[in-house]
Amino acid sequence: MHNPKSSLNQKIEINCNNDEHQSWNRRSFIKALGLAGGGSMMLGSTSITASSLSPLATAISQSKSDQILVLIRLKGGNDGLNTIVPIFDYDVYANLRPTLKHNLSNLVKLSPDFGIPNFMAPIEHLWKNGAMKVVHGVGYDNGSLSHFRGSDIWASAHVNDDINQTGCLGRYFQELYPDYTVNPPEMPAAIQIGSIGNLIFDGIDNNFAFSVTNTEQLEQIAENGELYDLNDLPDCTYGQQLGFLRGTLNVTTSYAGVISEAYNRAENSVAYSENSISRQLANIARMIKGNLGTKVYMVTLGGFDTHANQGVRHEELLSNMSDAVKLFFDDLSASGLDKKVLAMTFSEFGRRPEENGSKGTDHGAAAPLMLFGPALDGNGFLGKHPSLTTLNEDGNIIYNIDFRQVYASILQEWLCIPASIVNQTLLGRKFNKLDLGFSCLTGSTSSDYNGLNHIIVYKYGRTVLRISIRSAAIHIVVKLYDILGREVAILKNEMLFTGIYDIDIREESTTNLSPGQYIYRIATSDKNYSASVIVR
Repeated sequence: MHNPKSSLNQKIEINCNNDEHQSWNRRSFIKALGLAGGGSMMLGSTSITASSLSPLATAISQSKSDQILVLIRLKGGNDGLNTIVPIFDYDVYANLRPTLKHNLSNLVKLSPDFGIPNFMAPIEHLWKNGAMKVVHGVGYDNGSLSHFRGSDIWASAHVNDDINQTGCLGRYFQELYPDYTVNPPEMPAAIQIGSIGNLIFDGIDNNFAFSVTNTEQLEQIAENGELYDLNDLPDCTYGQQLGFLRGTLNVTTSYAGVISEAYNRAENSVAYSENSISRQLANIARMIKGNLGTKVYMVTLGGFDTHANQGVRHEELLSNMSDAVKLFFDDLSASGLDKKVLAMTFSEFGRRPEENGSKGTDHGAAAPLMLFGPALDGNGFLGKHPSLTTLNEDGNIIYNIDFRQVYASILQEWLCIPASIVNQTLLGRKFNKLDLGFSCLTGSTSSDYNGLNHIIVYKYGRTVLRISIRSAAIHIVVKLYDILGREVAILKNEMLFTGIYDIDIREESTTNLSPGQYIYRIATSDKNYSASVIVR
């Protein structure tokens, strides 16, 4: 079997010439070595991806709160009516679902008005212990019925037709810690299992994700602590590409080592099931108990697109989820860490109230959202359950609580993000907080932004860094680095007044730049900004 590590570290004896510029590019080089984006590694037979240099990772790792958020994605559009059953309106519910309805005798009552199917009984333990809340009718205006668009909306918190390619959490950290590309956190603050490509952790610039797909190799590197040699690289395109790969893998190795050490420092205190969601939460429990320091996790349970024969499939999915969540908090409780963890379910949309002709349900709109954890300090329902008789023009349930209101509440009161920054994160919208049973008492305040924006534009084939100064005059220093963090040029070092400034990167550099990827860094008296740039 080919060993990519040997290829990367072997002594290089290659004749560099101009022909290789036509035969090599970064993508083909990565492909040739069996490396691709994603930054995956295996823990407990489950593939995980760490958000290495995302703005979310940087900011949460430096936040004052030591509390942890676990997002449980129910991928495919979970049927909310068959998850939290409206006992108070049972006759209407039963008429809409003659074959899919849950019989009253098969419900576990959470209250006189609402129940869960008996195969979700494990989470009744959390409800009875005041560690579960349900938010009714969560959605947004003109709900999308597309899996892809719906997922993007929940991740980006952007509900208009133009798609925002950044995540709601990623935007917050892009603003609060804009220097993330050259100052990565010491540990990954965001880890997602599955859902690769979900926007929720994406900032404006996300070109520095881990780049290893050979998970066995990555684990071996993490265990042995070996790094790739960056010395004696040939001065040609091949050497640049090799250096890029080695540098990327070195960053990945540092995170893999931290994750692996935390994972191996702890053990699970309960016996988890062997299904996917149980394995994912078991791994997270070990990382939390091993004091990894990561503050946001996302796990994924797929299969909720139940257009046909929903009964059996939905039972299996919700049974597995309920069992896994109960075991997860039992596991954390054994180490006294359960009060530090909040878990939240979400799905891209709900299902229609009326069953279809295939014993399933079609794409819908609003749906309940479940919260778990002792920090909730009591069970209960938030919001009013949507009407099953007053539907929208498409025959879908009308939402009562905007999902961004839930986001705002958790960001501000659980992760302790200042209200002003939460509003910026949610694209300028202000949402009233829900009473979730906890509040942030850290007294953290908003950062003092100096009114500087920066963006890369391409004009007449030139690569231009455009800086906008909106406030008082400030002195800035703009430096250019290669992908390995070595300084290449000083592009600007002077006082700038209110206005817009275009910096031609090639023209302002004092060296002959090769086409490729670089990092620019803007330093002011009180803040640093950085992002990647492709120089043409």
